[in-house]
Amino acid sequence: MSFINTYQQYNWDNVKKVIYNTTDRQVKQSLSQSNRTLTDFLHLISPAATPYLEEMAQCSQQLTQKRFGKTISLYAPMYLSNECNNICTYCGFSLDNKIKRKTLTAKEIEQEVSIIKSQGYDSILLVTGEANHIVNLQYFKQSITQIKQSFSSISIEVQPLKENEYKELADIGVYAVLVYQETYHQEVYKQYHPKGKKSNFEYRLDTPDRIGKSGIHKIGLGVLLGLEDWRVDSFFNALHIDYLQRTYWQTKYSVSFPRLRPAEGVIEPNFIMEDRDLIQLICAYRLWNEDLEISISTRESELLRNNVFKLGATTMSAGSKTNPGGYSVDEDSLEQFEICDNRNTTEIYNLIKTAGYDPVWKDWDKTFYQQ
Repeated sequence: MSFINTYQQYNWDNVKKVIYNTTDRQVKQSLSQSNRTLTDFLHLISPAATPYLEEMAQCSQQLTQKRFGKTISLYAPMYLSNECNNICTYCGFSLDNKIKRKTLTAKEIEQEVSIIKSQGYDSILLVTGEANHIVNLQYFKQSITQIKQSFSSISIEVQPLKENEYKELADIGVYAVLVYQETYHQEVYKQYHPKGKKSNFEYRLDTPDRIGKSGIHKIGLGVLLGLEDWRVDSFFNALHIDYLQRTYWQTKYSVSFPRLRPAEGVIEPNFIMEDRDLIQLICAYRLWNEDLEISISTRESELLRNNVFKLGATTMSAGSKTNPGGYSVDEDSLEQFEICDNRNTTEIYNLIKTAGYDPVWKDWDKTFYQQ
């Protein structure tokens, strides 16, 4: 059994019809619930729920503070490589883009780590393209072993791996794995991923199951908002999280909201998601799932990030670089995408403090692995 079995019980067009036929009465019923289901989540992401955004935001704020307090965890992404064997129509690292490719050496990793640590970070997200011949399990293990003494929490966002490979990474200190399906619309998935291992829809869909079986502490999911209808894709993403929480109940879960951003050679968004839509989605996730970690990256604007952490977000990045070596080694190498919030770490730290929240550098300790 895997999520594929659950996924196949649903039809994209049928889910879309239910979302867009949601009534005002159904939204009110979902808002009145104390324990909300996936059906309530579906109602709360519908167009019928948009008039209730203020009520949703207030409830989301209360539930977030109840579960997480007034804290925001801070992390930094570090791109190890932009090598990639996939052709993805929305990504600057796509194989068909004629760009300068770079994979960090051990010395360059050390330089990047030094800069990131000097900014105060104790949680890091390691990111690569998907190129098994260069950035493979051996490279991951070498890089993680090199830096694990510098960070309490190491997360990765790399190509899908086998269950035993995730287990090896867990054993040497990987805390979390992020993997995005990009879109759950199987019929058009191949159009966005015409070449490479990523074009295998079901293998990627099965990846969180392999992560869950490996014993990784936290799994992060999300869809690329802008490829297909954000409401339908988000329902399937929530369906996936619901399945994982029931199946691998000892694991923590997070959700991210990457909106399609400008990058070298990428397509224009097929579906525009306004800031108001994103706020609605974040609040709907929180009203449905009090325990879910919600992450907001520097893809988003200053204005949105100034307010969204008060409404439901629990984790933020700051001063991010989306190119390998961007902090210290090679500032001119190609970015995976353009960031929108260019404020440095100190500015974001002060923003959070001024709002009466506590910025958290460390949310996990390596000694827990020994328990």
